[in-house]
Amino acid sequence: MLAIVSAVLFFIAFLINAADIATNDTFTSTNFMLVGLTLLALHVAGIGSGRPVRGRR
Repeated sequence: MLAIVSAVLFFIAFLINAADIATNDTFTSTNFMLVGLTLLALHVAGIGSGRPVRGRR
């Protein structure tokens, strides 16, 4: 789930950068990319994957 959200944020950052949309300091393409990278790192770490990790007994 977090990977999908990060992909959407990367796409929004790309649109802001490609269309050269003037935004305020909060909604810059760099901020969207950093939030996307954070979500992607959390996804790779296993947080928000939706499946609990269970060991063998």
